[in-house]
Amino acid sequence: MTATFLPARRRFLVLSGLGLLAGCSTTTVLTPTPGAEDETQAALPMVNRLRQSKDLPALALDMPARKAAAIQAIRMAKADQMKHLIGLSDDFGARMKKSDVALPAAENIASGQTSVDAVVQAWIDSPKHLENMLGSYRGLGVAVARARDNRPYWAMVLSG
Repeated sequence: MTATFLPARRRFLVLSGLGLLAGCSTTTVLTPTPGAEDETQAALPMVNRLRQSKDLPALALDMPARKAAAIQAIRMAKADQMKHLIGLSDDFGARMKKSDVALPAAENIASGQTSVDAVVQAWIDSPKHLENMLGSYRGLGVAVARARDNRPYWAMVLSG
């Protein structure tokens, strides 16, 4: 059906690009979802220097891992909680699969650090996070999102 066969009001909405809103009767203004900043480019050299010092192969930028890291950072910022699993039905494997992250995968999270340098150093100083960064992975994604109070929430996803 073309726009010419629609009533005038609907035709205006379709032609103006608002066709998807035509059936919406709510007057509530929706708050946009806060975004995440992709910090992979900044974190990758630091992680690769660490891996090189242990005679491990370098990691590469990985788009699915970047996407998964951004999603996790946003989720934590929205919940204002630093957690891998948010909500009763949350599942790490399902989140990785949904973002097309190659398995095996691992995730490092942090909160409060004000720079990429600080968060990567915090992960290096943590035995479990360090173990992830030195694991048998090939790809990397790192992102930060901010809660309403501007607190940064960081996520790193390592992919197979």
